[in-house]
Amino acid sequence: MVAVAPFPAFAEPIKNVVIVHGAFADGSGWRKVSDILSANGYRVSIVQEPETSLADDVAATRRVLALQEGPAVLVGHSYGGMVITEAGRDDKVAALVYVAAFQPERGETLAALGASKPVPGADPHAIKATPDGYLYLDPKAFPAAFAADLPKAEADFLARSQVFTAKGAFTTAVGEPAWKAKPSWAIVATQDRSINPDLEREMAKRAESRVREVESSHAVYLSRPEAVAEVIAEAATAPVK
Repeated sequence: MVAVAPFPAFAEPIKNVVIVHGAFADGSGWRKVSDILSANGYRVSIVQEPETSLADDVAATRRVLALQEGPAVLVGHSYGGMVITEAGRDDKVAALVYVAAFQPERGETLAALGASKPVPGADPHAIKATPDGYLYLDPKAFPAAFAADLPKAEADFLARSQVFTAKGAFTTAVGEPAWKAKPSWAIVATQDRSINPDLEREMAKRAESRVREVESSHAVYLSRPEAVAEVIAEAATAPVK
């Protein structure tokens, strides 16, 4: 049972939170964060994007945004940061939260960003491909790369239940970034072994995001759900422009 501490009350807080999961995962891992936010009065929706292309994943996110009554905070983890950078231009989006996520500039791709500052000592062969062009994280490498601070049994289950991602999703460039027009927050996972934490810092600085550093693996939403929920709540209680 996750302990729930009330967040501060504000006059006109945003009540909708839409969460976009990253690659090699699905939305079920966000249950703890969702429970904390829901207990504090937020309406949480999880996008189960298909990971078949960046365009498909953006469309899936917009589909959920269209159902929101009023403005929403749009949250993205890892590859989900690419998605919210595109989908965040939607009029329903009031703020963006990047959680150990890619935060691209116009014309950038996930593959190029990751290659620009690799994780030191990372296994270059950890990501494998299927014959039909989908990528997955080698289950043997998954715990260390994705969830080193979770119990091994939990990390192993995540490895076995991961969602495969189309290669093209990682090589598709984004358009005009939503973070140029919307306020943004960024969580840097300081023990991340999937995205170099220094790259997370550089992207957040470029976007002028408000940054929170959290000692965690890439799976910060699972290992530190309270910290992630606090940042989302901070974004939700910022003034709507």
